[in-house]
Amino acid sequence: MEIDMKPNVGSIDRLIRIALAIIFAVLYFSGTVTGAFGIILLLFGAVLLFTSFVRFCPLYLPFKFSTKKD
Repeated sequence: MEIDMKPNVGSIDRLIRIALAIIFAVLYFSGTVTGAFGIILLLFGAVLLFTSFVRFCPLYLPFKFSTKKD
């Protein structure tokens, strides 16, 4: 099975993902959110940040969804 990694994350989607990743990091590193939930939130933020930089979200593939304008 081959995955076609064409960009499917648009500009506004990228900005929202980056903003959420920053918010999650601030919540974790300020000690507002701690423990297992804090770590999960931090990992989720890392995934959001990564997908915003590569402009590809694998969760969009099964639904043939894209926020990128053609």
